Amino acid sequence: MEIGPRELVTPFRPIPLEIPGGMKPNEFFNSTENLNDLVNRNGLLVNAEDLLLYRKALGHSLAFDGSILYNTSKRILNPLGRPVRRTQVPEPVKRVWNRMNQILIGYMIEQYPDPNDALVLAGEASLDATWPMTSPGVPSIRMLHNHFIVFPMADLRAAPLAQRENPNLTDGGQHSLFQAHMREVYQRFFDQALDLRILRAADAAESRLALTGYPEGLPCWEIVGGVEALKEVRFWREYDAILEGFLDFYRTFFSQVSTRNAPILPDVRFRQPVEEVLLFDRDFMATAKKVRDRCIREPAYANSIRWEPAFKQIIFRNETGRLLVTISQNSIGNAITELLGVVVKRVPDAIRYGLAEPALIERLLEVRQRLIDADLGEVIGAEHWTAPLVGQAGDPDTGSDVTAPPSAP
Repeated sequence: MEIGPRELVTPFRPIPLEIPGGMKPNEFFNSTENLNDLVNRNGLLVNAEDLLLYRKALGHSLAFDGSILYNTSKRILNPLGRPVRRTQVPEPVKRVWNRMNQILIGYMIEQYPDPNDALVLAGEASLDATWPMTSPGVPSIRMLHNHFIVFPMADLRAAPLAQRENPNLTDGGQHSLFQAHMREVYQRFFDQALDLRILRAADAAESRLALTGYPEGLPCWEIVGGVEALKEVRFWREYDAILEGFLDFYRTFFSQVSTRNAPILPDVRFRQPVEEVLLFDRDFMATAKKVRDRCIREPAYANSIRWEPAFKQIIFRNETGRLLVTISQNSIGNAITELLGVVVKRVPDAIRYGLAEPALIERLLEVRQRLIDADLGEVIGAEHWTAPLVGQAGDPDTGSDVTAPPSAP
């Protein structure tokens, strides 16, 4: 069987909501105006920490597909002031969120124990405040949310190969920028900055999916101890440390792009490795110069730059049963699944969706009960779960079927 990214067709029930004139569909589905409908039709559970568990309406998979949204829309009206990454989440909220993550991931692994039968993944996306406000398709919710997805491997094997030039597989250019010019220093910085005990750096051969060949070039870490390790606080601290290291690298690089010989940012978390590894590395500084010079010459190129960090960070299981963590260098346009070479093409098909919906809902309600039993939230009395399963709202997502901003470098 040929190795390469797959394009999977996933049906959905057409959304029975009227989009206001002048708004693009993804702008509306990512807006606060849609949140009430999302909660009332698809909401499963909510808690005092503003964490909302809901069914993905415009979903990725018919097997298992849910999300947790950190819904700060009513407390923080300024979209640019809302938390968009784990490092901005208050500790009491993060503690509850990590416990919810552990239960949901554990449930997926339990229900789909054979790695040759199911691709299991979970992780968060910075639905973020890094796009210019004038760019088309800018998400207006700007809140952090998690995905929990299972893909049957049989479906992926039967799916046609995706086009490698698909813009959602290119990572907006940032992936090639980091990997082509700074791969060695990127890995060396992680090695020096992070004190990891549960997470072990994994090479490409042992971390990639055999079917797709992805993640392509992204740094990966194996979770030593597998799913049981997710019950340890230490794991979630290390998971945070990977994001913190990524943020230091990204922000330091673009500070040098913005200003030649810029001083070390005052709020970096790993100051010594930033100074000793990054700011003294020839490739790192030379690449910053190339990008800076091009920004000066080309206004359109400069406008496409994501000056603030954007990321997708995921936990996934490959065919050998290894549980791994990876993080992307950018999130322009690409859905979380595409880090693993899975492009989801959503198509309206109410009949096919309806055939799969009862089993999907049964699993979501079952894992919801586990969260309730662990005192992690209360049932949302949505009419949708007591009435016939008809119609649903959209949800915040930057998947492959929405318009992305211009590509970054």
